Amino acid sequence: MPENGKYRRSRTSSLTRGIIVVTTGALALPVIGATGAFAAPAASTVEKAAASTSVTGKGIAAQKSGSTTYSVILGDTLAKIAREHSVNGGWKALYEDNRKAVGENPDLIHPGLKLAIGAKAEKKSADTSEKKADKAADRAEQSAERADRSERTSTSVAAQGAPAEAAPAAAPVAYTNDLDGWIKESLAIMAEHGIPGSYEGIHRNIMRESSGNPQAINNWDSNAAAGIPSKGLLQVIDPTFEAYHVPGTSTDSYDPVANITAACNYAADRYGSIDNVFGAY
Repeated sequence: MPENGKYRRSRTSSLTRGIIVVTTGALALPVIGATGAFAAPAASTVEKAAASTSVTGKGIAAQKSGSTTYSVILGDTLAKIAREHSVNGGWKALYEDNRKAVGENPDLIHPGLKLAIGAKAEKKSADTSEKKADKAADRAEQSAERADRSERTSTSVAAQGAPAEAAPAAAPVAYTNDLDGWIKESLAIMAEHGIPGSYEGIHRNIMRESSGNPQAINNWDSNAAAGIPSKGLLQVIDPTFEAYHVPGTSTDSYDPVANITAACNYAADRYGSIDNVFGAY
């Protein structure tokens, strides 16, 4: 609270009259003092009037602008200032906006301290507007990029013309069910698996081993005596057939294509190619 005011008595003569006008509504009545100086008003009344005038003046100044600088007076608290100036967020927001000026203790504010009221709110509003503008600019830029890509794509397609129709899938090769067809099918499978060999080399060895009979079997040699007779077009024993069987072919060693490809796979491993075989192998 401010210190009590000191008033001096007037040195006017005892005949001096004092006139005080007291207003109540529209009626004004003069009050005539009997003698001497006027009586000093109560100290508490003076303090309240002074404080009220000071705060009211500052409140009006704050209302005229979105942000203002408030000068702390004796008896102020952050809660009181925030309430009188309708600070959004109350005294905590006011403290956060002025932490650097106030210090670590929000209760320790002193007369004359300058507080910014509404400055942060204005800055946040400006930041929000700026962000909205940036987003709008980004969306416009992205829209322009999409339109540009669409135009480039359309131009490219027009320049290239209509896409060519895909070539029809090749019809599967039909092989005859005879020695010629078996050899040709085996050669196609061997090519897929990187197994060397020629038509002539395969045909020559088949004619020597089985005379072209896919059901041929040798029941008289050492392999037959051991229980694993040679079978098929190229006379392959079961262990060799199983070891050199080519995926995608039959697991029956009597099958012509499976027998040829397994035998050629074995010959490639041992002799380099079925073309290098000219006798028992």
